[in-house]
Amino acid sequence: MKFAFVTCVQIGLSCMKSIYNSNGKLDLIITIPDEKAKKKSGRIYVDEFANKHDIPVLKVNHINDDIAIETIIAHDIDWLFIIGWSQIASENVIHAPKLGAIGAHPTLLPVGRGRAAIPWAIIKGLDKTGVSFFKMDKGVDTGLILGQEIIPLSEKETATTLYNKVNTAHEDFIKVLYKKLEENKVVALKQDDSKATYWEGRKPEDGKILLNMSLDKVDKLVRATTKPYPGAFIIDGDYKTIIWEGVPSEKKMDNDSYLELKLYNGYFYATNFERQLILD
Repeated sequence: MKFAFVTCVQIGLSCMKSIYNSNGKLDLIITIPDEKAKKKSGRIYVDEFANKHDIPVLKVNHINDDIAIETIIAHDIDWLFIIGWSQIASENVIHAPKLGAIGAHPTLLPVGRGRAAIPWAIIKGLDKTGVSFFKMDKGVDTGLILGQEIIPLSEKETATTLYNKVNTAHEDFIKVLYKKLEENKVVALKQDDSKATYWEGRKPEDGKILLNMSLDKVDKLVRATTKPYPGAFIIDGDYKTIIWEGVPSEKKMDNDSYLELKLYNGYFYATNFERQLILD
């Protein structure tokens, strides 16, 4: 059985390490060129890992490039993992491996198909989310479910803590799934499309705080967009203040070391922030 992996972010690298930590093996890694997407959240480089384990590496601008499809076929790949990759794979890519392509999505599919799963889980105030591994098809996050892991969310969950939980869930489950794939024991379940929801992509500018927002909304926005994401922010003249962490309060606090945001139904105190001069 031959496996290949497509990734360019930390969750993908963590999965590959987990496969090797459980005595698995990869026969090919596909990633993006070193000069591309350097500021992408969680961006990693696979060369050190690939060299250590003597794994061939292909760097492509797009997963649907002919060279990617030709290389998957040439390496006689049975299963192709595509994890931590924002480009949508074509049907030609999905059908290039002999048995199929496998994606992973950080929600409990069919809930939360789409983008920005970690921020949206916090903004929506969910009490749980998860990771779903699925056999890819021509839809977006619509394929047969190969397994899921539930992640409970606390009331003060942040993007940082949830990203780490999601990373760990990927590491844990891919060991189980890899073994099942090797032994041809994987069970695939159809998603219930009647329960499907779709979450839109988010841009850095979506982190802008408006003073007519509620205290609860600002608190969730700050927690949802903190590192590894670009952060929530306010604009004050020529300066942009990025807020990484803060404390919501219905009453005014006396603390000069905090940045105070006065909202219509309370106050938000930024405890970790940075100011940047806006350059034309």
